[in-house]
Amino acid sequence: MTALIVEKAGPQASVQDGGRFGVRHLGLTQGGALDWLAQHWANWMLGNRLDAAVVEVTLGGLQLRCEGEGWLALTGADLGATLDGQLLDVWRPFKVRAGQQLCFASPRLGLRAYLAVPGGVRAPLLAGSCATIAREGVGGLDGHGSGLQVDDRLAWEGQASVIRAVPPALIPDLRAPARLELILGAQAGSFGGQSLFDAFDQAWTVDTRSDRMGVRLTGTPLRYDGPGLVSEGIPLGAVQVPPDGQPIILLNDRQTIGGYPRLGALSPLAVARLAQCLPGENLWLVPQVTFAAQQRHRRCLQALRAAG
Repeated sequence: MTALIVEKAGPQASVQDGGRFGVRHLGLTQGGALDWLAQHWANWMLGNRLDAAVVEVTLGGLQLRCEGEGWLALTGADLGATLDGQLLDVWRPFKVRAGQQLCFASPRLGLRAYLAVPGGVRAPLLAGSCATIAREGVGGLDGHGSGLQVDDRLAWEGQASVIRAVPPALIPDLRAPARLELILGAQAGSFGGQSLFDAFDQAWTVDTRSDRMGVRLTGTPLRYDGPGLVSEGIPLGAVQVPPDGQPIILLNDRQTIGGYPRLGALSPLAVARLAQCLPGENLWLVPQVTFAAQQRHRRCLQALRAAG
């Protein structure tokens, strides 16, 4: 068995897979890689299951030492990753040898990088997943929701079944403005006409008070004019509007129910793009009909299958 040893833990580095499903009625949220598209491509490069466990590196600051030899893959944000001081290309596989040092510096483009190992990172499962959820104390290498710690071993067994790079035309362009498609929800009609105009006709700014649970946006406040609501289930990408009128987009580690009015929900591809938005970055919400969002999602999944 081969491993990467954590020599320096980043601020928010954790083990994430495809997440937990079928357990929200128990109050357990899904977790999993925020930029699921980058995670899938990282695993694809090594011939893994697309939802296999990877290392999600947020902001950088992670330093690893290679214990053996093998091929790894890196996608997502450019966090200035180096191998023995040599800058690594993102969205390409690379080979490591025993004793080499893999370091993530700080964001150059995007926020979260994904590191895949052959077969996926080995970690204990709970409800079919090892996704780390710190708030609920589940998942991760220790099974109790801890992020990566110094001396942790990120182990894998065997070698990559294939070695391939992502076709350049299929690599998401993180330099392009973030335009996030939003499917309007049942409560959208209870926002005033001016608020609906403001929701889609201004640049929202990503607040510093954002994490894996949700991303706060700041801009012209939205006003909800409808009746009070009973708490209900919260889907991934839900855009809640609390009394201050500043939207919160709920992500993988969100609560399972909530009572704030919702403008709607982001599409899965929009959630993946949002995961790469740095604090202070501007983004735009773009209204989209369900069918069009589904078609775009299907084309993305078909491109993954066709590339293999």
